[in-house]
Amino acid sequence: MRTPSTAGGGKPWRRLTIGLSAVALAVAGTTVALQSASGQPAGSSTSAEVKAASSASQNSAANQAPSAADAASGAAEKVQSAKVVESSESSTTVATAAAKCSRTASKTAKTKVTNVKLPTKVKGYGSEGDTEVLPMAIAAAPNGQSWLAWVGTDEKVYLGKLGCNDKLVGKPTSFKGIDLQDVAADAKGGALLITKKGQCGTGPLCGGTSSPCNTMHLIRFNTSGKLVFDKQVTNLTSSRKGYSNGARFVWWYQHHGRLAFDGKNYAAYFGTAITVKNGNCVDIHQGDRMQVVNASTGKIVKAKSVDVGCSHAWNSRIVYDPAKKKFVMTCATDNECRIAQPNPYRTVAASKCDGTLFGGDLVLAKAGYWNAWSQGNSVKLSRFTTGKANKTVSPGVSSQHPHLVKYGKNRMLLSWGSGANTKAKILNRSTGASIGSTLTIKVKDHNYTAFKEYKDGSVAYPAAGSSTSHIKIARVLPMS
Repeated sequence: MRTPSTAGGGKPWRRLTIGLSAVALAVAGTTVALQSASGQPAGSSTSAEVKAASSASQNSAANQAPSAADAASGAAEKVQSAKVVESSESSTTVATAAAKCSRTASKTAKTKVTNVKLPTKVKGYGSEGDTEVLPMAIAAAPNGQSWLAWVGTDEKVYLGKLGCNDKLVGKPTSFKGIDLQDVAADAKGGALLITKKGQCGTGPLCGGTSSPCNTMHLIRFNTSGKLVFDKQVTNLTSSRKGYSNGARFVWWYQHHGRLAFDGKNYAAYFGTAITVKNGNCVDIHQGDRMQVVNASTGKIVKAKSVDVGCSHAWNSRIVYDPAKKKFVMTCATDNECRIAQPNPYRTVAASKCDGTLFGGDLVLAKAGYWNAWSQGNSVKLSRFTTGKANKTVSPGVSSQHPHLVKYGKNRMLLSWGSGANTKAKILNRSTGASIGSTLTIKVKDHNYTAFKEYKDGSVAYPAAGSSTSHIKIARVLPMS
């Protein structure tokens, strides 16, 4: 049905030979579909047309009284030089805060869950599919506070600031948007990666059914949460619509994405639809795309960007390596069925296309990088530098959707869903060995939501709250 391309120098995206009807390639519950396509692989990378564990304080349905450990950890959170000033310019302006959070470290991992009341409703989890809306995301500000983003029920993406106690400070801002991918922060504010409505144009498609054509945007915001610039990282224009040859846009295909920051630029790595002319009609393919945007000017840094990386692609992950001064990416792909680095392809972990391959998160190792992934409901962690993993660890976890985050200086936190709760293990960041017993965090996991690390050594995760106007913030407090 297809001719595999070779690792490294092969084609970064391909087409499946099919008829004139829509076809969905479901891998790991992941829709990386190809609609109305026929022919052979095409394109190239940048030039392609192409406690020991303490339990948490709340469950997912209602508030519970905090445990003694949670109360102690909450009391240990001190605010230094706190100053909150709310702008009078707009009723939707986020309060700015010059506060530094200090969360006390313990010998064992302790958890805290805060139920945050929102001024708007938030989209629900749905079936947690990879083509569905990601309802919420969190980012760590340099001072230890947070930016919380969520998708409303009114075609807006909201952004609010959380204080050291993980409660909302001031009034959120909002941006037009129908989907959220990620939020990241820096000393001057941060960035959102969101999806907006676009236009398809006429095409016509070579076959199959038309679906809305959308665009991906990097929204730069300041320390008040206000818009600085809005940069489209797909490539639609007034003359290039979704069904125009060479278009890169967001279709119904997998399009989740992540952000990374190098101190000057934000990199957005996400799934994209790829339009290719085929005679008198167009085929729509799927891959992923990485665009680097200067955080000051809003301009694309073309030399560091990638037009198309993996294809077909899902679970696009990115991290900035300050030692090597470069962005590092991995994807899950049906190109030889593997976890791979794109542009050019390099295999990190070999797998098979049995419908269960999932790429979890990517974090810095002591030397190289760790990628959590799963196959057949068995979680693995692979450590690599520039290609094939030099170490793979099986932590004894059964899950289809693992998450991984750097946790303090020498540790990582591996998490996964377990009924109405989230389970987590602390791991050595050098060897991948487990530390202590398994944590139970009383929030519901989402397949595609990420934990974020904080400078004080804690990590935080946004989850469904006690109602449609709440979000729970699960925080694993620092370890000494």
